[in-house]
Amino acid sequence: MSALTLYPADKPQQGTTFRDFADIAAQLQGIGVQFERWEADCEFSAADDAEAVLKGYQSSIDKLKRQYGFQSVDVISLNADHPNKDALRQKFLSEHTHSDFEVRFFVEGRGLFYLHVGDQVYAVLCEQGDLISVPANTTHWFDMGETPAFKCVRLFTTEDGWVAEFTGNPIAERFPTLDHYLTTL
Repeated sequence: MSALTLYPADKPQQGTTFRDFADIAAQLQGIGVQFERWEADCEFSAADDAEAVLKGYQSSIDKLKRQYGFQSVDVISLNADHPNKDALRQKFLSEHTHSDFEVRFFVEGRGLFYLHVGDQVYAVLCEQGDLISVPANTTHWFDMGETPAFKCVRLFTTEDGWVAEFTGNPIAERFPTLDHYLTTL
């Protein structure tokens, strides 16, 4: 189940949580974040490759390409056996921005996006079927958990793909990790 917790940026122990999808989408819309659910156009299995995944969501991907001018689309998959999972997790856990907006669709699994907007932090638990679009220059970080298990479609308006500008702010260290967050729901 998707969830959103709003925290004062200086009080990570005082969050208010929303679990209703419409409430989550409405709260996020207020900060320019697109949050929606996608359904596959055809059947495919978890073992299918990136091409099959992209084909399964082709109509939704094409809609976003037309709407935002995306130039590249790929599929990223990470599991607990990945040899670089710890290094990747640490990189994503550091607060950063992008000059491009970040769009992720969760084909499988889950992940926790933290968006730091003004004096608020929005923790967005994304699960299978969720699409999130983080606006350009929004400070944020992402936690895939200690044992990652997700597959995502990523869309980019540039050929460069994922390019981060790290803020150096240690704020992410004060907020719950994905594993801890799940125990609070």
